[in-house]
Amino acid sequence: MPLDYIASYWNQFIDSLKEKSSPDLELCGSFHFGGKEDASSIAKLVTAGIKTATGSLLWVYESENNPIPSIGEFNIITDSNEMPVCVIQTKEISIVPFKEVGTKFAFDSGEGDRTLESWREIYWEYIQSECERINKEPTMETPLVCEYFKVVYAEPFQF
Repeated sequence: MPLDYIASYWNQFIDSLKEKSSPDLELCGSFHFGGKEDASSIAKLVTAGIKTATGSLLWVYESENNPIPSIGEFNIITDSNEMPVCVIQTKEISIVPFKEVGTKFAFDSGEGDRTLESWREIYWEYIQSECERINKEPTMETPLVCEYFKVVYAEPFQF
């Protein structure tokens, strides 16, 4: 995907703001949820307001020398074709061992049947895959970065 699509969508979002005198907002980055094959279906959950939370491995941020998400940051969510779908803003961050993630977070993650059992099954596969990639051993204590976000812009991309 050409990076100019991301930049164009960000500009489209900025242009949509009613209060032009607001402080300069900065785009943190762009990404898709799940694997590339699932990105479009998960993006639909986000824009529908069903998925308002996501989890990622703290160890991945550490191994890649990347900061964890920050409250207030903006990111563009893309679909399976890497096209921009919406802009989200991070609202809350906590670091929780896998085994301590609760039913509310599982429900707010919006995937599967939204139960804790379904969430644990989906995320355990993700944890195993990511741990294998970074040479870590997954356990029930694996630290997850639990993030709540809200969609702040979801207009179609204007070419």
